[in-house]
Amino acid sequence: MEVAIYLTEREVTEILTMDEALQAVEEAFRAKAEGAADHRVRERLRGDGTVLSVMPAALPGSGVMGLKTYASGAAGSQFVVLLFDARSAELLAVIEADRLGQMRTGAASGLATRLMARPEADQLAVLGAGWQARSQIEAVLAVRPIRMVRVYSLSADRRERMAAEVRERYGVEAAAEENAEAAVRGADVVVTATTSVDPVLLGRWLKPGAHVNAVGSNRPDRAEVDAEALERAAVVAVDDLQQARREAGDFLRAFGPEGEGWGRVVELGEILAGRVAGRPSPDAITLFDSLGLGLEDVATAARVFRKATAMGAGRRLD
Repeated sequence: MEVAIYLTEREVTEILTMDEALQAVEEAFRAKAEGAADHRVRERLRGDGTVLSVMPAALPGSGVMGLKTYASGAAGSQFVVLLFDARSAELLAVIEADRLGQMRTGAASGLATRLMARPEADQLAVLGAGWQARSQIEAVLAVRPIRMVRVYSLSADRRERMAAEVRERYGVEAAAEENAEAAVRGADVVVTATTSVDPVLLGRWLKPGAHVNAVGSNRPDRAEVDAEALERAAVVAVDDLQQARREAGDFLRAFGPEGEGWGRVVELGEILAGRVAGRPSPDAITLFDSLGLGLEDVATAARVFRKATAMGAGRRLD
């Protein structure tokens, strides 16, 4: 029997690159589209002022199965992935997963951008300047020739710091904008990475040909984009339709639980598999709403585990 390893946040940060996260997420969505993966949508269990979320998935073709689980409360959240061998059922790894989740969320937007945004897109707008916004920027820059990043946050200090960080780390132009509209106008790719309850992105700001990655709303009581943005989008994609019907506050607010608008929503895996066009025309507006799947976490964790094993990283668990 193999001895499982324990990997810390620091070790995950040292091991996992965005290119590897992009490859892992693409693998997960392709397996889902081909019926070669099994997963369950997020389940939330209520504690005493806390919430436990569980996201299980299996990728038999990759030889792994497991789950991400995290507990959230007033003091913050704790994330962990349990990774098992899909053939022997042996425990392979226990992986601290805050950084892993940030990277796979960015990678999902990167994949959507590669499949749905104009190839020449070079103007990026980011609404939000927190933890998730950083990997969103990294992923979009990995798949498109971005020359300018415009950042908006309610906090002037945070948006200024984010713009400076982008200039220093990636060597591209970056500007901190005083309002969301100024950031979005003229942008080829727009990312919303906020915890807002009400829309921060209005559809009338989007130029023809723009692509939107909405990543902050994974609860029915939150919405980052308004109904006009969804109405103007020629292609509207999600990571999983069942989960979107449960959690996508943007869609639930615009369509209702059983509205006709749901008939326009496709899964990102269908675009990846070539069954749906990600961009029907150069001037089409496209939108991806990212909720997050355990499949993405398990696929990414498998990459981290294999690389860690080759490097001799991690603490062995007797």
